[in-house]
Amino acid sequence: MSVSLQKRLNTLVSDVQAIQKELFLSRIGQIQHSRRTITSWYALSQKVSAAWDLVSAVDEITAQREKKW
Repeated sequence: MSVSLQKRLNTLVSDVQAIQKELFLSRIGQIQHSRRTITSWYALSQKVSAAWDLVSAVDEITAQREKKW
């Protein structure tokens, strides 16, 4: 009986370790995806900033809020 319980415990421990490994790899994948997203947004913000020639963000927002009817 003791050998059977030991085998079950070993199986359970190996299953838990496999689950921990999968969770760790999943978290790494999420972190890499987040970093790619942040990098993409940063690159896009640089393009938008480069397209604004000599116009500050405050001036642009003010111009958009002025009602011209």
